[in-house]
Formats: sequence, structure tokens, C-alpha cells
Amino acid sequence: APAAARLCSGAGGEAAAAGGDGALLRHLCRKVRASGPVTVAEYMREALTNPAQGYYTRRGGIGESGDFITSPEISQVFGELIGIWYISEWMAMGKPNTFQLVELGPGRGTLTEDILRVFNQLSSVLSKCDVSVHLVEVSPKLGEIQARMLTGGKVQPSPGDESAYMKGISKTGIPIFWYRDIQDVPSGYSFYLAHEFFDALPIHKFQRTEKGWREVLVDIDPEAPDQLRFVLSPSSTPATENFIQPEETRDHVEVCPEAGVIIQRLACRIEKDGGAALVADYGHDGTKTDTFRGFRNHKLHDVLSAPGTADLTADVDFSYLRKMTQERTTTLGPIKQREFLKNMGIDLRLQVLLQNSRDTATREQLLHSYDMLMNPENMGDCFNFFALLPHHRLLHPGKKDKPESRSPLPPVAGFNELLLK
Repeated sequence: APAAARLCSGAGGEAAAAGGDGALLRHLCRKVRASGPVTVAEYMREALTNPAQGYYTRRGGIGESGDFITSPEISQVFGELIGIWYISEWMAMGKPNTFQLVELGPGRGTLTEDILRVFNQLSSVLSKCDVSVHLVEVSPKLGEIQARMLTGGKVQPSPGDESAYMKGISKTGIPIFWYRDIQDVPSGYSFYLAHEFFDALPIHKFQRTEKGWREVLVDIDPEAPDQLRFVLSPSSTPATENFIQPEETRDHVEVCPEAGVIIQRLACRIEKDGGAALVADYGHDGTKTDTFRGFRNHKLHDVLSAPGTADLTADVDFSYLRKMTQERTTTLGPIKQREFLKNMGIDLRLQVLLQNSRDTATREQLLHSYDMLMNPENMGDCFNFFALLPHHRLLHPGKKDKPESRSPLPPVAGFNELLLK
């Protein structure tokens, strides 16, 4: 089950059940009593990002002691291979002289740190390139954790006239900036990264009925005034009119309009300034129906109970993301994580690390993390990679010149086998 992706650490320490006093539940109940049932998207937004009681705003529940574990937390190899993907694409695009790495929702900063390690090891390749890192992070708490990890704590708040709210220098000497919104990131040649970012954005849920599409809403349970339950909207809502594709064949559909907006922004930026985006998340290509889940202490948790104390998530619908690029960019994937990492040369990297490790414990840890990332039972199959690239990356511009005189375009690493010269 895809749930394994979030439940992959057996040794999860108890997460602090802060906010267990039910303040957020009371707030939601007041809201429902005042203006009727709320959409699943509104419920999810409150539960995750309510300024006082939201799950993400209040704490960063990642890692062994949190509620879920992410790939970079499992293995440094994961981040290194992603770093190599960016360098390989940068080279394929003719080594432009600026390189902005923009990560959406960087968690604890582990992935960025692994990527920066690769950039540092390949600094001779990147020597003439102006590299900077731009992190889009809404949680002040996670921002602090990222700053400690990436800069050793050497950061300063930005002056009010700048779009970044914090800036610093990485341990390897690269400037890092923090923003609340992708709109604030300066335009320019950029590589974007969204790892387990889209799955936490609020979704609307819809159910097909005899009377047409109805939206699934969250209401107070009449039997138990301090509990919530799902209900169907009595008639169609603006969301049912706007978010359901006419050709939809499923009976239950989840749509994340916010993901659509962000993908559109990425596609516009890549079309205008060049670069690429890599999205890694669990999801499907428009085939799944009900994937809304909650996690607490690495166990499945009822999505409607104790809001604000559990991580809520839904699988990413890559077919929707593809549609929302509106053909401004080429899209590749989704392909399974194990295929992507295999194409990126994970097997060779594992062999090198195993040969260089001195003790059995390290070797066992390496093999365990490899299994976590690659085994279809774990994250190998439920995690997918998806990329946005400028059209010219895969199609030669202009049909006028003689096709036979063109050099073949280099394959896109990860989606094809990586050819490192």
C-alpha cells in the first residue's frame, strides 16, 4: 500500500500530541455551526496550516520522532542522485552561467544538503556558474531547522524591502534565501524541486451520484456534537462546476486546484526563463479515487479526528498536473521511483558506498535504505518522478535547417539511462 511510504520507520518515537486539547476542533465546529459544512480543502488547510493550531505551523513532524519519514531522511544517496539529475540537465542545456535551485517545501533541509554536497564535489564543473539556493517554506519552525542544517545557523532576517524573509550562506559557500511564496522567488534560469510537496496541498473531493456530481463536505456529526463526519453537498457547488473534467470516468475524484496553480506558475517560468522542474511524490496518473489519509506516529490516523495533530495527505494526480501545464512545457513521467533511481545509477553508487564502508552496521544501514527506496513493497512503486522541461529540450527549434546536420539531443537522465561522459 502507498501508506508504506509514510510508515516506513518501525522505530517511530511518540510525537508530541501538542494541541491535543481540541482547540482546532472547537474552532472548526464553530465555523460549521456559523456557516454550514466546509469543503475537504478548507478542512485540510485549517488542520495543516492554521496559524495557531495547524500541524505544519506548530511543529515539523518529519523523521524518526515525527509522523512520517521522507526519502532523503532514509538515505543520502537519494539526494545525491537528484543533485546529479540537475547537473546533467544543466549540462544538456549548454551550461548557462546562472543556476537557481528552488525547492518547494524543503522539510528539514536534508535533500538540499545532499544536493549541495554533490554541487561541492563537482565544483570544478560548476566553477564558472553563479549558483544560489531558494527555499519556499511557510513554516517558521521548519525554516529555522533548515537554516541550522544548511548554514550552521548563520542566517539573518532580510530587510523589509526584499522578497526573501531570511538569507544565509551554506556551509559550502552558496547563498541561500527563504520565501513564503513561489511568486517571491526572483525570476531567472532555475531548477525547481518539489519532493513530497504536492501531496500536502488541500484537495476537494467529489462523488458521482444519480443527480450528478456532488462535493464531499465536512460537517458536525448530529449523533456526537464534538465529532466530525463526511456529508455530500445537497446540490452542485462552484467546485463541482469548475474542477471536474467533462471526460471524467471515475465515480470519486480528488482535485487539488492549488497544485494546478503552482504547476502553471512553474510551467510559465520554465517557458520564459528556461530550466526544469522535478516533482517526486506518491501519486497516480488519473486512475485512483479515494487516497485522502492521515498519519500520526507512523500509523494511519482517522482524517477527521483530532485535527491539527496528524499529517494529512492525498496522492498526487499527475494527469491533472500534466493538463495544467497547458502545453507550455514538455512533461516526462510519471515513472516509478525505482526505475528513476535505477536509471540514475543507484546500483553503482550503492556498490561504491558498500566498498568504502568499514563496518557491518553501516553496510546494513545502506542495504536497508536501498530496500526502502527501491522495493516495490516500500517506496519503489508508490513514489513517482515527473518532470517539466522546455519544449526545445526534446525538440530541435526551427524545422528549416537540415535535420541530418543536427546533433542528437542528449537523453534526459532518470527518464532514460544516465550517460555520464
